[in-house]
Amino acid sequence: MRYLIAILCLASTSATLSEDALPHHTIRRAAGPIAVDGHLDEPSWGAAQVIDQFAFPWWTAGAKDRTEARLLWDDVHLYVAFTAHDPHISATLTERDSPVSRDDCVEVFIAPDTSQVTSYFNFEFNALGTILDRSPHADRSSAWNGEGVQVAIDIEGTLNQETDQDALWTAEIALPFAVFDPYAPRLPPTTGDVWRLNLYRTGGAVNLQYITWSNTLTPKPQFHVPERFGVVHFDRRPVLSQDEAE
Repeated sequence: MRYLIAILCLASTSATLSEDALPHHTIRRAAGPIAVDGHLDEPSWGAAQVIDQFAFPWWTAGAKDRTEARLLWDDVHLYVAFTAHDPHISATLTERDSPVSRDDCVEVFIAPDTSQVTSYFNFEFNALGTILDRSPHADRSSAWNGEGVQVAIDIEGTLNQETDQDALWTAEIALPFAVFDPYAPRLPPTTGDVWRLNLYRTGGAVNLQYITWSNTLTPKPQFHVPERFGVVHFDRRPVLSQDEAE
């Protein structure tokens, strides 16, 4: 009986440690140009490792829609792609810095300096491609816009039509490394550099989603928890490196 109790206690502790652990991901370089058009048809996207382990920490009911994310980089941009499976895609906000999280929305929060995780950027994109962005500049004022931020959306379905069944929507995003100056220790990054980052999905008129890559461990939906951002490692090897293809 004592042995059984010990095993149960150990299992409970392991589960807690697993939930608290920050996820890690290695970002490889794109092997060629990336056209930000909403279509992930470049070979580099096909070779990029898929992040599909997302948490639903505030789930109560409804389908847990699948989300996939991919990350790439080159000397100019950090690229992020989301594939959001969704039978009811909805978005109405079109003005820059609108509260796009009320719509079907994907979000990237980034702290480029691991010693100052409270100095973070957030970029949010709804299914119309409307951008909300904030930075540590000027106390996170909405007056700041990340110069050169690109997003393209592709929708497999009918936007804002609740009576039919949609398939998914894709957001392809390019974040210029220049927007992170002077908060990043080195730009562009290189092999061995580490940033903190979290990926989110939220919104939707039907079956509201709150999805996180790294669980923020908050009792209510809250994405602004930089100490819970995941860990990303930059690697200069291209995703389609010749030594791995052979």
